[in-house]
Amino acid sequence: MSHLILVRHGISEYNKLGLWTGWIDVELSPEGYEEAKRAGTTIQDFTFDKAYVADLKRCTETLKEILKVIGQEDVETEITPALRERNYGDLSGKNKWKIKEEYGEEQFMKWRRGWDEPINNGESLKDVYDRLVPYFEEHIKPDLSAGKTVLIAASGNSLRAMVKYLEQIPDDEISKLEIGTGEVLVYELNDDGSIKSKETRSTNLKKGKV
Repeated sequence: MSHLILVRHGISEYNKLGLWTGWIDVELSPEGYEEAKRAGTTIQDFTFDKAYVADLKRCTETLKEILKVIGQEDVETEITPALRERNYGDLSGKNKWKIKEEYGEEQFMKWRRGWDEPINNGESLKDVYDRLVPYFEEHIKPDLSAGKTVLIAASGNSLRAMVKYLEQIPDDEISKLEIGTGEVLVYELNDDGSIKSKETRSTNLKKGKV
């Protein structure tokens, strides 16, 4: 039996402004640091064997704050681009709500939450899934199969892709999944990798707004 804990990074400076961030390497806002600290307080009952984190500042800063709160700053950590947020291509840096006004609710939601909706010079959620799952199976799954407790700090869409994989969410249902900034998902896994239990430890009161 093993545990997998997923944490979305705290709110970033771009999140606060309603901007599509993607691969733009922005930092946490002051509120984001507080969210990361609160996330840490919700998982103080775990001793981690390994941590994985996306190679973006908002994710590495979140992980650093969490490990500081729980007093496990020396945990073995792997930083990887495989866990990066979705690349929003031509939408990167643009205001979400202005895009919604310009293109309408339907197209906006396809770009924002769709499964295989293309974006010029960017990625769909399916593309994120296709780059993330092989990494998970090669690197993270063996840790879990060995009974380890693993912490992952990443972004909203990379975590949505991972949850889709873990929970086998159908393509046409994934648009309903929201993970708020600073939100914590705790999975207890059986020896065969199947989910024994799932618990949400949310620290974000504005879920779905960023």
